[in-house]
Amino acid sequence: MRGSRPLGVVIKLGTSSIVDEKTHEPLLSVLTLIVETAVKLRKDGHKVIIVSSGAIGVGLRRMDVEKRPKHLSKLQALAAIGQCRLMSLWDSLFNHLRQPIAQILLTRSDIADRSRYLNARNTINELLDMGVIPIVNENDTLAVAEIKFGDNDTLSAITAAMVHADLLFLMTDVDCLYDKNPRTHLDAQPIEVVEDISALVADVSSAGSSLGTGGMSTKIVAARLATSAGVTTVITRSSNPGNIVNIVNYIQASRSPPSLATHTAVALAADDHPHHTEDPLSMSTASVTNLEHKIKVPLHTRFLPSLHPVRDRYFWILHGLRPHGTLYIDQGAYKALLDKAGLLPVGVVDVEGVFAQQEAVRLCVVSKKKRSSSSVAAEDGKLWDGPAIEVGRALTNYSSSEIARIKGHQSAEVESLLGYADSEYVAQRESISFYQKEEKAGRGAATPSREAAAAASAALRDLHATELEGEAEGGATL
Repeated sequence: MRGSRPLGVVIKLGTSSIVDEKTHEPLLSVLTLIVETAVKLRKDGHKVIIVSSGAIGVGLRRMDVEKRPKHLSKLQALAAIGQCRLMSLWDSLFNHLRQPIAQILLTRSDIADRSRYLNARNTINELLDMGVIPIVNENDTLAVAEIKFGDNDTLSAITAAMVHADLLFLMTDVDCLYDKNPRTHLDAQPIEVVEDISALVADVSSAGSSLGTGGMSTKIVAARLATSAGVTTVITRSSNPGNIVNIVNYIQASRSPPSLATHTAVALAADDHPHHTEDPLSMSTASVTNLEHKIKVPLHTRFLPSLHPVRDRYFWILHGLRPHGTLYIDQGAYKALLDKAGLLPVGVVDVEGVFAQQEAVRLCVVSKKKRSSSSVAAEDGKLWDGPAIEVGRALTNYSSSEIARIKGHQSAEVESLLGYADSEYVAQRESISFYQKEEKAGRGAATPSREAAAAASAALRDLHATELEGEAEGGATL
C-alpha cells in the first residue's frame, strides 16, 4: 500500500463483543482476532484507536454476579473491579504481538471542559505518534447518571471527531443494517451505503444485549454525529474482525494513484481495475457499487460523511456540551449569523432556562409576532408564531437573566439596561455552531432548511433519549 495516505481508524466494541452474554466469560476468540486486526492495520501504517466497553461485564464475572444491577453505585463498583481486569486482558493479548497499548478513561464532564477536551485529544495523538494503540472507555467508576455518555457508541463518535479520524467501525452482531428484521423477515434487504441518514429507513428493533446499554438505534445516532464531523462510519459484524482490514484495503485501493489502485485491486479481487481514483469516503452510491463489483468487499453498511463537516471547536460546541437553556432568534439574526456576524441583542426574541455566562444554549429560529409584546404576553406568553426550529448551539456572553433584560434592544442600550456592557454581542460568531452548513445562493437563505433542521433535531432527540436510557439502566489529525 505504499503511496497511499494512512487512515485514522476507530474501532468500537460493545460488551456483547467482549464477554459472553450469559456466562460473562471473555470471548477470547473474538478478542484475539480484534488484536490481530488492529496490529495488522498498525503495520500497514494506519493509526488505530479501540473504544472498548466491557468493564462491567468483566466485573460481573469476577464477582459471580448473574445480572447487571440497576443501581448506579453497584454498577460503578463492578466497573472498578472489571476495568483493571479488562485492561490486563487487552494488554496480555497485545503483548503477544509486541504491541503497546494505553488506557484512556473519559466522562462527559471531561469532554465538556475545553481544556480537558484538548488535553485528551493531544494525549491520544501523542500516543498514536508513538505507535501505541489507545483503548478508550467511559470512566464508569466516577461518572454519575447526569454526566454519562449513555453508551460507548456516542463516545466512539466523539472520539473519532476529536482526532479527525477517517473511519469509525461500529462492531455489532449483524453484518449490516437491513430494511427489515432479518431474523423474522426472509425478504429483508441489506442497506450497504447510506448517503442521507435523515432519509434512512432501516430496522432498529434490536435493543442490544442484556449487558450493554446500546442497540442499533444508538449506532445510527453515533453515525449521525461522526458523519457530521466528516468521519465515514461503518457497521459490520464483530465476530468477523477481518472485515475491517478488507474494508480499509478497499478504501486504500480507491484512494491510491491509478496505477497503484489497479495493482491493489488485482491483488484483492483477481480482476482488472484501471484508473479508478474516486474516494469512497465521499463517493455516490452508484460509484461505490461499481467499485465493489471490482473488489470483493465484505457485507457492511457504510454511512458517507458530510460534504461540509463540522469540526474542532464547532463540533465541541454542538456535541461536547450539554445545553442549559434556549435562545429564540428571529430570521434576520439567523441570516446575519450565516453571513458570519455575531448575535446582537436586537435579534433575540426570547430566552428560556437558567444559565450563566459562557454556558451552552440551544439556538432556535422563530417568526416574531406582529402584535406588541405586551399584548402577546398577556395572551399566551409567547413572543413568536409557528414552530421553533433548532439550528445550532452557542456559548453566551451574558446570563439568562441579563439576556432577558436586553433582548430586542440595540447594543448601544446594553450599558444603560445592565449598568455595564461586557460585549455588544449576546454570543460571538466563533462561539456559535450550526448543525448543517447552509448552501448560500447570493447572500444566502434567510430561512433554515426545515429538512436539515428536522434531521438535526431528530439526532439530538435520539442522543438525549439514548442518554436517558443509559441513566435508567444505571486540532491534530490522525
